[in-house]
Amino acid sequence: MSYDDAISALSSNALKFVKDDYIIGLGSGRAATTLVKSLGKLIKVKKYNIKGIPTSLQIKLIAEKAGIPLVETDQVDYIDVVFDGADQIDSQKFVIKGGGGALLRENILFSLAKKIVIMADKTKFVKNFTRTVPIEIHPLARNSVIKSIKKLGGIAQLRSLDRGYPFFTENGNIILDCDFGTIKNPKVLSQKIKQTTGVLESGIFLRKPDVIYRAKTGGKFDIL
Repeated sequence: MSYDDAISALSSNALKFVKDDYIIGLGSGRAATTLVKSLGKLIKVKKYNIKGIPTSLQIKLIAEKAGIPLVETDQVDYIDVVFDGADQIDSQKFVIKGGGGALLRENILFSLAKKIVIMADKTKFVKNFTRTVPIEIHPLARNSVIKSIKKLGGIAQLRSLDRGYPFFTENGNIILDCDFGTIKNPKVLSQKIKQTTGVLESGIFLRKPDVIYRAKTGGKFDIL
């Protein structure tokens, strides 16, 4: 089942949140990729003077190809709007991110954003979180964090590449994908995870989106 038409349509609709002279956070993933390509066309037509901040090398390359001027996070005091995807969205509108490994940078952009727009297909929406929670950690803390996650009721697995090599983030860290079963209180769990020495970021984002797009079949979408 494809949501490509709906993602294309909602990405175009989401551009209504873009204005001239805006600083825009560019998330990673399928929906964000589609939006970045559309954004490149918009600024050429409107002759907008905007600056983008990418969350990953993947999206940076796409933004460069689309002709979007880029800056780094430490060059700005705020971000007008962040566009990003999500791995799962619960009924409280918390999101899990980090499937692509960019959760630390994405969370930094969230903290600077005046407005957050999340775009996801309807399969990502659940009552309670059920997927694994990505956690970015320092490599030296691997064993100690795994033990701490076990005490929190989770099972942590080191994220690896196809041939068994550890997956390293663009920050030089590693990721543990942690299974907590059904998560009914994500706020408390995320706070406990982030209190663990060696943990740099939790994939449970506590800053809730301001706007959520939900892609449906037939090229349709909802705005929540």
